[in-house]
Amino acid sequence: MQLDSRRRWLALVVLCLGVLMIVLDTTVVNVALPSIREDLRFDDASLVWVVNAYLLTFGGFLLLGGRLGDLYGHRRLFLAGIVVFTLASLACGLSGSQTMLIAARAVQGIGGAVVTAVALSLIMMLFTEPGERAKAMGVYGFVCAGGGSVGVLLGGVLTSALDWHWVFLVNIPIGIAVIAWSLRLLPGGAGHAAGGKLDVAGAVTVTVALMLAVYAIVNGNAAGWTSTQTLGLLGAAVVLLVLFLAIEARVREPLMPLGMFRLRNVATANVVGVLWAASMFAWFFLSALYMQVVLGYGPMQVGLAFLPANLIMAAFSLGLSAKIVMRFGIRAPMGIGLALAAAGLALFAFAPVQGQFVAHVLPGMLLLGIGGGLAFNPVLLAAMSDVEPSDAGLASGLVNTSFMMGGALGLAVLASAAAHRTSAATASGIDLVTASHQGYQLAFLLGAVAALAAGVLGATVIRSREHGTVRPDAPDGSADLAAP
Repeated sequence: MQLDSRRRWLALVVLCLGVLMIVLDTTVVNVALPSIREDLRFDDASLVWVVNAYLLTFGGFLLLGGRLGDLYGHRRLFLAGIVVFTLASLACGLSGSQTMLIAARAVQGIGGAVVTAVALSLIMMLFTEPGERAKAMGVYGFVCAGGGSVGVLLGGVLTSALDWHWVFLVNIPIGIAVIAWSLRLLPGGAGHAAGGKLDVAGAVTVTVALMLAVYAIVNGNAAGWTSTQTLGLLGAAVVLLVLFLAIEARVREPLMPLGMFRLRNVATANVVGVLWAASMFAWFFLSALYMQVVLGYGPMQVGLAFLPANLIMAAFSLGLSAKIVMRFGIRAPMGIGLALAAAGLALFAFAPVQGQFVAHVLPGMLLLGIGGGLAFNPVLLAAMSDVEPSDAGLASGLVNTSFMMGGALGLAVLASAAAHRTSAATASGIDLVTASHQGYQLAFLLGAVAALAAGVLGATVIRSREHGTVRPDAPDGSADLAAP
């Protein structure tokens, strides 16, 4: 179904609005976490599940969502994802218990994964002319990056003026509008892989394995790291991951084709994505708590504190990153960007208890914004530079999954490390604020190490030309950086 120009751009607005809901949800919740913890009586280790329940199902169902779109039609799956996400947002907003909120967040992650997986495919269908497609992808990229800035501000406003429930309830009118306009504007039709088979077993095994691993890590401090529970859960997770790999090696239409990881850049970019996401998600989660628990900031102040980093990332997404990559290739921007992000986390790690915004918070935020904005595009390009154009979408899906899984597991590890250090400090007689500060310092330092390791790996192992060249047929006007 070919739409006229005006309807195509209106359809893009609808798609971007749907994706904005998902992007908002990953940042708006961070600002509300301390309020959620107080109201529903979470501790720091269990509070991580408000984030991880979403991240794990999002990452686990991202590849499955894309496959479902190929099989049953992208508009149908986009609508289904928005409906699921909207209803789950309502459940989150009405939650009065930890269990209900975490369960609803997990369902939100499934809906968000489906929407994210098929939105790009729909944009490709709507915009076939290279010039228009490049503009459309630029708008989409800006929404993804700029949504973070909107999320932290919106989270601060809603939590301060109303309460934390509204960071979820605000999705309801947006979701209804997206559903109504999607029915009118988005092209329908069957997916291009209609009649193919669905790798449900692969999605179930990898998602359950990662959830068991995160649960074991999050509860390791309370249960004991050598306890039967912790070791049993980690053992079960390993068994399920092995089973997942066996399934993917044998199934005719795998969720994650293992042959992709024989490609040097694909494999390296996914490892870089895991390490970097571990540090970045921990930064978002723990710095929000650090600013409120240690520095005494209110929700609005936390939102404003995140604004510089998010605005810088948005600026890079509007073309600055692509220009840098075309001039210098992918290795240097990736290595320098991740090194700057590591330096930003290190600044947080060495900030004093009585830290000041300008001296101790803003410098780290600026470095993380510049570093994250500089490195994001090169990591995605590296993940796709060794594959054929027909597999670029799959490669992008793989690295996005690595981001989500790395973020979930890394956040679990670093939050648990912070909780353990805090508990040890309070047991020795140190006051709670100082003890919490010590816990966050350890987590930020570990995050800095992960980001630095990712930068070194990307700068030394990734293959890249000295300078990028623009492929005229590239859908997003990005650089062609495949190694010769």
